[in-house]
Amino acid sequence: MKTEYDLSTMKSRKNPYASKLKKAVNLRLSDEVMTYFKEMETELGVPYQSLINLYLSDCVSQKKKMTVSW
Repeated sequence: MKTEYDLSTMKSRKNPYASKLKKAVNLRLSDEVMTYFKEMETELGVPYQSLINLYLSDCVSQKKKMTVSW
């Protein structure tokens, strides 16, 4: 491997994975929801943020509709 590279001749290109990157968001979740996902984190060994993302992604892929009643 060379000790130096000339990057001035290198052409830039768009990141092909840019559309798949995750965005940081702030959510207000109840203690009950956080406890549920944190327990699953301990049980499955998967970070709770990833579990929430997987669950929401599943809802999107199945086009689940929810009913809201106050």
